[in-house]
Amino acid sequence: MAISERVLRYLGSTRNIAGCVLALLGLVAHLFGLAGAFWPVVVAALYGAGALLAPPERLRLRISHAEVETSALRDDLDALLRRIEGRFPADVQAAVAGLAEVVRGVLGRAEQLAASPDRLHVVSQTIRSYLPASLEAYANLPRGYALTRRAGRERSAHEELLAQLALLDAGLREVADAVHRGDEQALRDQGRFLRDKFGGSDLDLG
Repeated sequence: MAISERVLRYLGSTRNIAGCVLALLGLVAHLFGLAGAFWPVVVAALYGAGALLAPPERLRLRISHAEVETSALRDDLDALLRRIEGRFPADVQAAVAGLAEVVRGVLGRAEQLAASPDRLHVVSQTIRSYLPASLEAYANLPRGYALTRRAGRERSAHEELLAQLALLDAGLREVADAVHRGDEQALRDQGRFLRDKFGGSDLDLG
């Protein structure tokens, strides 16, 4: 682990927070004339005491299957985006970037996504099959051919690719909406619980 990562982890740790709280009390005591001339030593000692006496961070070693699966999908998505960078027209790149943003939002809800195998399958296939297949087929066409609308065809290969990306985006947004509806329902359930418990709540979403 890099030193900077260790420093950041310590800054947010229970030990550092406890030490800072006690050190702050020492500074307050100094302001009220209670710490004497050796107040810097008192402050440092209080910080050390807080850091030493604070309970250790809870260790979490188990990784859920959902986190493993979504982490692998996120890596595959990032690898795909790196491979296509700069190789497609700007409108295609923008469409893929928008689609990737939706996918990342869904992957961030690992447990909710894994709870629905159908939704997880859609996301997985989009990253590993549907999206690469569409982009690959387009990339293997000569650029001039891809941009030209052929006789008897409704749209050019370029337009066809954009249409396919739009379909993928729409499908993934349906998955995202379903996942977020689950989060909303959890909030509504919490609101009902609080109303039952305390006789009213401002958490009602209507």
